[in-house]
Amino acid sequence: MPGLQHAVTIAAPPERVWEVVADVERWPERIPTVDTVERLDAGPLAVGSRTRLKQPRLSPAVWTVTELTNGSSFTWESRSAGITITADHLVEPHPDGTRLTLALRMSGPVAGLAWLLTRSLTKRYVETEAASIRKTAETR
Repeated sequence: MPGLQHAVTIAAPPERVWEVVADVERWPERIPTVDTVERLDAGPLAVGSRTRLKQPRLSPAVWTVTELTNGSSFTWESRSAGITITADHLVEPHPDGTRLTLALRMSGPVAGLAWLLTRSLTKRYVETEAASIRKTAETR
C-alpha cells in the first residue's frame, strides 16, 4: 500500500495543536495547499463527519471521518473509482511541546498508478500542511 508519513515537533501544547488540526473549516486561510473546505454536516468533527476539500491540481474530494479520538487524532477517507485514500492526523505530547504526525495511504486497484502520478505533489502538500499547522499553533 503506497503512502507516506511526516512528523514535526511544535512548540505549543497539544491542546492548541489539536485546535488547529481539527478546525478544518479554517484550513484554507492557514494552509496554502487547501483552496476550499465545505463541511457537509454540522458540529465538530466526529466519526461519520463529511467534508468536501479542494486542493490545487487535485480533483475535489469528499473526506469521511472513520476514526476520532478527541484531542489527539482523527483519520478520514476519500474514495473514488478504484482508489481509497486514508489520511491520519496524530497529535501527541512531546518534551518540546507537541509531536504532529501526518500520514497518507492509498489502496485499491489503481493505487499504485495514482501514487506514481501524485507522490511528489502529495509529499509536498503533507509537508506544507505540517509546517502551516506548526506556524499557526506557535503564533498564538
